[in-house]
Amino acid sequence: MSTSSTEPRRVTIHDVARSAGVSRQTVSRALNDKAEIDGSTKQRVLDAARELGYRPSRFARGLVRPDTTTIGLVVPDLLNPFFTEVASGALEAARARGWHVVVYDTAGDAEQELATLRVIGTQVDAVVGYFSRSDDDLDQFTSGIPVVLIGREPRAPRFSGIAIDGEDGIREAVAHLVGRGHRRIGMLDHDGRPEPSVRQVWFRRAAAEHGIALAPGWIARAPQSVDGGGAALATLLAAHPDVTAVFAFNDVIAIGALREARRFGLRVPADLAVIGFDGLALGTLVEPELSSVAIDTRALGALAVEQAARLVTGAAPLEPGELIVRAALHLRESA
Repeated sequence: MSTSSTEPRRVTIHDVARSAGVSRQTVSRALNDKAEIDGSTKQRVLDAARELGYRPSRFARGLVRPDTTTIGLVVPDLLNPFFTEVASGALEAARARGWHVVVYDTAGDAEQELATLRVIGTQVDAVVGYFSRSDDDLDQFTSGIPVVLIGREPRAPRFSGIAIDGEDGIREAVAHLVGRGHRRIGMLDHDGRPEPSVRQVWFRRAAAEHGIALAPGWIARAPQSVDGGGAALATLLAAHPDVTAVFAFNDVIAIGALREARRFGLRVPADLAVIGFDGLALGTLVEPELSSVAIDTRALGALAVEQAARLVTGAAPLEPGELIVRAALHLRESA
């Protein structure tokens, strides 16, 4: 639910800069009483800050140098190796620019995400990452700074987004399974939202291309965890013990399915083929090694930082066609 009508937006350093007609760095220098700013400009900044009711964050008070660019990286769960890999790519790209990065883990909780939004606008020069809240909420708390969303198409024109295109990769995966003789193919989707995931939509399209119509019982939903993947496979096997292959929403769920298949006495891939999505390095550490529709997770984070850098510096932003990370099937041993 949007909070834009009940939560007052916090005044940011960018608001003060606009009101005083100066740069953000000049505001920082004035608030920190630096000698390199003349008296009249300093007074104009202080007057603007007072009129707007601006309260400097710990960054604006000088704990970070005014000439340092700081980026806020927001992820829903650092325990999920997918988000860890994305964060690693973003951190590497930011470090190459000499930027500081503040990482916020919202734990997949809407209220924690809102708490992050309430403070992030006063602490960073740009925001990249994952958000479940509305564009209105994001705009309310990040006014004046660039925002780059990962894996989500923004509606607000001032936001940018990095898209993941996995449809062709999922089509490859289904074609591979059909080519190996599989017709009884199920999916292990996540249950984070009431509606089907876009990966389920892509999977259904790919299956339909091979004349496979999926009744609801062929889709099992569970949390995005190893235990969730195991529970989802158990549910699917209870409904359809004749299933011979499964496609999982992500590699973590797929690894849970591998473990559960072993508990059921099923050999992978002889009795049950398993394909995940993401292409995590973790997939090479399980037995058998996991086949996956893989994306370059580190490139995902790096691309988000690259777009943020262009927006911060005023350079020409990347075009929509350049803001897509595409997936492809990486076959290992599980399918």
